[in-house]
Order: sequence, then structure tokens, then C-alpha cells
Amino acid sequence: MKQLLLGAVLASAAGFANAGIPLVNATCPGNLEVHADEGGPIYINGKEATLKKFSDTYFEAKGSGVTVSLSIRPDDSPDVSYTGKGGAHGVCELTEED
Repeated sequence: MKQLLLGAVLASAAGFANAGIPLVNATCPGNLEVHADEGGPIYINGKEATLKKFSDTYFEAKGSGVTVSLSIRPDDSPDVSYTGKGGAHGVCELTEED
């Protein structure tokens, strides 16, 4: 019974940890495609990335050899950038979902 209760608490906490992530679609230099569902997770080139929350408005997702930074501006609009191997970095362009 204790394990079941602990599992429910941890699952709830995991949902709250990603609550600030908006729906985002972006393309980044180097043929990177980034997608986030509202509340998470974040996908890089179609694969779920490892997500770390730094605050309610800043997240980093790691996967496919890059780190994608997602920040939420005061007007609630997203800003996406990336850092890759060998010093590669850039700003990603937000796209509309078809």
C-alpha cells in the first residue's frame, strides 16, 4: 500500500514539474526539430529528451547530441535556442503546427 501511495505522489510531482511548458514547434539550424506538448515532454527530432526545470519559465532538454533551451517571456511567448557539440549554437524559429 505504501508503494502505491508513493508512486501516486511521485507521478503527481512529475506532472507539476513540467506544468509551465507551452505547446511549441520550432526548427533550429542543423536540421533540428523541436516539439513540446503543453505541460511537456519536449521532443528533439522526434525523440523524447531528458528535461530539467530550472524555474517556472526556463527549461533545458537534452537529446540527439544537443541541449535545447526553452524560456517563457513575460508575455507568455516561448523562446527556443540550442547548443550543440563543437560550440554550435543558435536561435530556433517558431513554426505553426499543421
